[in-house]
Amino acid sequence: MAVALNPAEVEFIAIRAQGPGGQNVNKVSCAVHARFDVGASSLPAYVKERLLDMRDSRITRDGVVVLKAQQSRSLEQNKEDALQRLQALVDAAAEIQLVRRATKPTRGSQRRRLDEKTRSGQVKALRGKVRE
Repeated sequence: MAVALNPAEVEFIAIRAQGPGGQNVNKVSCAVHARFDVGASSLPAYVKERLLDMRDSRITRDGVVVLKAQQSRSLEQNKEDALQRLQALVDAAAEIQLVRRATKPTRGSQRRRLDEKTRSGQVKALRGKVRE
């Protein structure tokens, strides 16, 4: 089930990027910190709860998701990248895992398993030293 993220609820802060890039890195703030307050968002309650229960270092104790995007030299592309990553995080929280129910093996599968074990044991028994 897809849960749409409202981009108006995400706060973007332009910062200077790290790493190589020459003068461009030193003078242009094109990296982005995206801050998303889970508690104040318009997401459904079950998605909020699952997001806050996630063990993710990007989620603070206050329930704010902080993402840093600095792949591109463009501020707009970094914003788009941060939104996509945030949407992926929300989608992961919205996905409901099916509960696995244990079943008994069928009688035929049990018989085949035991037959194979017997055959395997016979092959191993024949690997011993040859006695005359």
